[in-house]
Amino acid sequence: MRVAVLGTGIMGAPMAKNVAAAGHDVVAWNRTREKAEETGLTVADSPQEAIRGADIVLTMLRDVEAVKEAVAGVDWGGAAWMQSSTVGLGIEELSAFGGTLVDAPVLGTRKPAEEGTLAVFLSGPPELRTRVRPVADAVGSSVVEVGDRVGDATRLKLVMNSWVLMLTEATAELLAFAEAAGIEPRRVLDALKGGAMDSAYLQTKGAAIADRSFAPSFKLETALKDVQLIRELAARSGVDLALIDATEQRFEQAIAAGHGDEDMSATWHASRRPPEGG
Repeated sequence: MRVAVLGTGIMGAPMAKNVAAAGHDVVAWNRTREKAEETGLTVADSPQEAIRGADIVLTMLRDVEAVKEAVAGVDWGGAAWMQSSTVGLGIEELSAFGGTLVDAPVLGTRKPAEEGTLAVFLSGPPELRTRVRPVADAVGSSVVEVGDRVGDATRLKLVMNSWVLMLTEATAELLAFAEAAGIEPRRVLDALKGGAMDSAYLQTKGAAIADRSFAPSFKLETALKDVQLIRELAARSGVDLALIDATEQRFEQAIAAGHGDEDMSATWHASRRPPEGG
């Protein structure tokens, strides 16, 4: 198939490469052209140029406003629109932009995107989910068919993201506490390794914090955007998420201290304070 990929950032670039590696003809577009050129794929000068003749259009952009800006006024030409950006309840607005929309958010960060092991959630009309399935299979090792209603896949993604983001904050606080109390962070990770409370995610993010290695796998400022989308859905759903509220506060503190372009594990900085009593 011919696939147009709009957005070649941390996630979009490896996703586009994996779609091409699966044998599809990929045309990439990014607002900053140089980022699209770094993929080594055919690069379009505009979203419309990328979409022309495409069977599938994959959008992987920062937020709903970026998606709207990219697709406003385009002629879809019958292409199925696989919308994978994390846009929260903004997904409800996107049907007005034409195209045959499939709600297709992904769960994962840079490494799973590079390895093609993302989890892909699909919701929308069955025939459209079938059309985009080869692209979903190219970028993910797990494809979850959520249902026929656009928006349900996004809701599942936000629920899953709430766990990821709270776990990130909990890991950061765990190791900040350990280090401040005089315990080597690696000792804590080793003590948890292989036990019932261990997880691969804890070990990965914990090791990054222990090493002070905050190269972005998923930027903190983008994670804050996702926290705010979760809070919006929680408010509409009538549920009080106190841990998400606390996570938002810590992310904001770390960003205010200059760590927004670092990995979201850099929320660790928000927990570091001088000890009481000197």
